[in-house]
Amino acid sequence: MKKLMACMLAIALVLSMGMSAFAAEPVAKEDIKIGFIYIGDINDGGYTMAHHTGTVAMQEALGLRDDQIIIKRNVPENSDCEIALLELIEQECDIIFGISFGYMDFMEELASQYPEVIFSHCSGYKFNDVNFNNYFGRIYEARYLAGIAAGLRTENNYLGYVAAMQIPECIYSMNAYFLGAKSVNPDVKMDVVFTNTWYDPTIERQAAVALLDKGVDMMAQHQDTTNPVAAAEEYGVWACGYNADMTEAGPNAHLTAPVWNWGAYVTATVQQVIDGTWVPENSLMGMAEGLVDIAPLTKNVAEGTAEAIDAARAAILDGTLNVFTGPIYDNEGNLRVEEGQILTPEEILQIDWFVEGITVV
Repeated sequence: MKKLMACMLAIALVLSMGMSAFAAEPVAKEDIKIGFIYIGDINDGGYTMAHHTGTVAMQEALGLRDDQIIIKRNVPENSDCEIALLELIEQECDIIFGISFGYMDFMEELASQYPEVIFSHCSGYKFNDVNFNNYFGRIYEARYLAGIAAGLRTENNYLGYVAAMQIPECIYSMNAYFLGAKSVNPDVKMDVVFTNTWYDPTIERQAAVALLDKGVDMMAQHQDTTNPVAAAEEYGVWACGYNADMTEAGPNAHLTAPVWNWGAYVTATVQQVIDGTWVPENSLMGMAEGLVDIAPLTKNVAEGTAEAIDAARAAILDGTLNVFTGPIYDNEGNLRVEEGQILTPEEILQIDWFVEGITVV
């Protein structure tokens, strides 16, 4: 199933390039209504907060009233999602954004029933050629930069990583982070714990503590809350957060974090709906488009980190550095990316193998 999902996502991105020229009718700015379904609370310090920051940025950039933005918070990935979607439809939303992977099937079903409403889904792979698309970003670019900070900071070369799901999104992200660390410190190794949840503060902390008790001195995460960073702070070691700047949760631990500027996508998309130029195209933006980057480096980084990251960022932006460039071996010794080979974004989104040096515990 995991490989099927990965292949479907890659196919979706390819097929979206040849979608029809369908475009919605213009919607007057003073009349438009926009719905959002959030997986967590806007104060989670991570994923949902980052999305909400983008929502606020969109509202301010377009000059929309509060009553034009309708948000459903803490919506689990079950039938509650369908209920929330129907409520937003009844409230006459012109476009609905769903920010969590598990919302995909519910959005797909209702998109077919309500073709007059636009459904835009974050991180999924399903779409149609009328009113349903998906969007995400090349977060692996920012992960690689954070990995450079980690590789230069660790003192015992033992990294830890708390990840949500064993799916390509999490796997290629941790691989990019580890490749960044290896680029400046070839001696690093990394243990990974999967929590099987995107948002559970207790489980996220337990997973982090399990790794810290094994002796890792550098923590990273693909989770929604700040708890892994907070655990690193308590243990007196280093950490890289995710989704947003998590320095407040670990002022003496946090180095940086791969972060999202969701406003870059949401603002442009809502403007397209207003203009009547929206088309059901899937989106995969990166650093060049302003969707992803890293949080400002803190006082905790090692000497030379800023210079190393600046050089890598410039190389990514000018195309001379591609994160997944061979040779790359997996953790079973198989050559996955040959010498000189560069994986395409579509190939990256299918990765279900771990880079050599990573152990799942």
